[in-house]
Amino acid sequence: MASKKAGEGSGVPMREFSRSLPMALLRAREAVMRQFRPSLRNHGLTEQQWRILRALTAVDTIEVTELARVAFLLGPSLSRILRDLEARDLIERRAAEADLRRGVVSISPKGLKLIEAVAPTSEAIYAEITGRFGARKLAELQEQLTWDTRIYDEREHSLRYVCETPVLLEQRLFQLGRHISQLV
Repeated sequence: MASKKAGEGSGVPMREFSRSLPMALLRAREAVMRQFRPSLRNHGLTEQQWRILRALTAVDTIEVTELARVAFLLGPSLSRILRDLEARDLIERRAAEADLRRGVVSISPKGLKLIEAVAPTSEAIYAEITGRFGARKLAELQEQLTWDTRIYDEREHSLRYVCETPVLLEQRLFQLGRHISQLV
């Protein structure tokens, strides 16, 4: 067990580490994922591979950059995972028709069969979690998390817009002014 540092909490203007929101969310995520990991391991899947396959079941095809965003994975990690999934014939990759430099991904028939094999256990785990939590309380929690995430995402987008747009406009006006002065 960790011992408390001398002066911790008495002079540092921060909440205790264990009371920080990111840590509380990580603990909650870990508690939930502990329920799913054995089933994923039994099917030869990591959490990240499962997230990708689940995301792919919701679309026909998706660009790799968008898949990284929806699966919450960094590009280099996603590249490695996609390579592994493709080697197992669980996904199919090809170049985007509109831009051959961009890649698109879809789930393969073998990937869909794997999803179908994992689904009953996954749904049983969800049923157990729902039984412990209560359907209403779980729905409220999911709704609250969705709302909070949306608020933070919109705030981040708005801040970026407010901060970046004036700079972009100023740069464009400078370029136009320079162009006009060259014409005159």
